Amino acid sequence: MTQAWIAKLRDLKVMPVIQIDNADDAVPLAKVLVENGLPAAEITFRTAAAAESIRRIREEFPEIVLCAGTVLTKEQVDSAIEAGADFVISPGFNPTTVKYCIENNIKMIPGVNNPSLVEQALELGVTALKFFPAEASGGINMLKSLTGPYGQIELMPTGGVNPQNLLDYLAIPQVVACGGTWIAPTAAINAHDWDSIARNVREAVKLTQQ
Repeated sequence: MTQAWIAKLRDLKVMPVIQIDNADDAVPLAKVLVENGLPAAEITFRTAAAAESIRRIREEFPEIVLCAGTVLTKEQVDSAIEAGADFVISPGFNPTTVKYCIENNIKMIPGVNNPSLVEQALELGVTALKFFPAEASGGINMLKSLTGPYGQIELMPTGGVNPQNLLDYLAIPQVVACGGTWIAPTAAINAHDWDSIARNVREAVKLTQQ
């Protein structure tokens, strides 16, 4: 990840982490995010609709910060980038996938949750990392422990981050943004409950501006 992209994430502070079951819901959802002040989305490759959802969002909202999450293989990397993702995110640290992204000049944030994985990342020159699953891996205390010896890393905690602990995570200097699964829950997307998602977006933006 370049420093320009890290700066974009720091400006956003929150990255909505989204699972879309039906690609027809992608554009209406993106419209809610953009119009309510959070022009960003991490579309997870947990469903078959992921690549098509990214493609439709990119065509309709070229300005949105759009990434692919839960990217596990080189094939998914290619699919995400071809669809229009700005970068990819993985839940864990797969050296094969990370090296593939480096060799092909593809921006990636791989997942870590312990010192050994951080050192594997640093060995490959990767400093922008996803801390996942954040709360289950020790949360704030674990993050503070990791950033002691590894002050150069830049982190995106995801997994258990919510409005109650968001500001505690963002207070750690190495945290550039947090992944937010609460903003657009799959059930709300499937129900086309755009009002509740819009409310979540506005509340998240307001919280980060404190």
